[in-house]
Amino acid sequence: MTSEIATVSLPDGERIPKLGQGTWEMGEHPSRRASDIAALRCGIELGMTLIDTAEMYGDGKTETLVGEALAGLREQVFLVSKVYPHNASRRAMTHACEQSLKRLKTDRLDLYLLHWRGSVPLEETVEGLEALRASGKIRHWGVSNFDTDDMEELFAIPGGEACATNQILFNVARRGPEFDLLPWLAARGLPAMAYSPVDHARLPRRSPLDDIGQARGVSAFQVALAWVLMQPGVSAIPKSGNVEHVRDNHRASQLTLNADELAAIDGFFKPPRSKRPLEML
Repeated sequence: MTSEIATVSLPDGERIPKLGQGTWEMGEHPSRRASDIAALRCGIELGMTLIDTAEMYGDGKTETLVGEALAGLREQVFLVSKVYPHNASRRAMTHACEQSLKRLKTDRLDLYLLHWRGSVPLEETVEGLEALRASGKIRHWGVSNFDTDDMEELFAIPGGEACATNQILFNVARRGPEFDLLPWLAARGLPAMAYSPVDHARLPRRSPLDDIGQARGVSAFQVALAWVLMQPGVSAIPKSGNVEHVRDNHRASQLTLNADELAAIDGFFKPPRSKRPLEML
C-alpha cells in the first residue's frame, strides 16, 4: 500500500499534495516521450497528483505531452499551468488559457499562474485572471517568481488578495525566501510552491546531505527534497522523466529528518540573516 503524501492548504481550505511533479523540459525530445509519460503516470499512482506545467515549456509541447499523460486520469489531478507575462493582458490571457486547455485536453485548470512579472499592469492581469475564474476556465489563480514587494503590490490591487499561491525557486541551497517572503505568505495563509527543490541537480558534491543520505540509505537529492517538504506551508514540484527517480522522490516524502540532521544542514547551508533578492531559474 502506498504511503499517503502530506498536504498543504490553499487559502480557501482546499488541500493539495505537498509533493507534486514538475514538467520543465518534458516533451521536447521525442525519444524520451514514452519515459516522460510513464513517469508522470507513475507519480499520479503514487499520489503525486499536483502536476505543474506552462505554455512556455517546449513552446506548448510540454502541455501537449501532459495532456496525453493525463488520459483517463484528469479527475485525479490538480493541474497547474502558467501564462507568459506578454500574454498577461485580459484579451491575450483568454486566448493563451484557451490554447493551454486545448493542448492539455481539459476544460479547466485547477490553478493558473502568471509566470513572472512583465510590462502588463498587475491590475489588468488580475482582471483577466478573475474573468477566467468567473467563466470556469480556471478554479484558482496565483503568481510565480514574485518577491515580497511584488506580493505587497499585488495585494494592494482590488482582487489581488484572491491569489492562491506563489511558485518560487526555493531549496536547501537557495534559502533567501525564508527571511521575509515565506513568513509574509504564511501570515496570509498562502502556501509557497517550490520549483527546482533539488536545485536542478546542482547541489554541492560534498555536504551533510551526503552523510545523512549514507546513514539513511538514501541519496543526497532525496535528503534535499525531504528538507523542502518539511518546511511548513511549502509544496514541491520536482521534475523527473524516469520512473525510478519518481519513486525516489516519493520515498523522500516519507523521510523525516531529525534535529541533529537539520542542524547539520543549517551549518552548511546557512539560513539567511538578511534580505536576499528572490532568485529565478
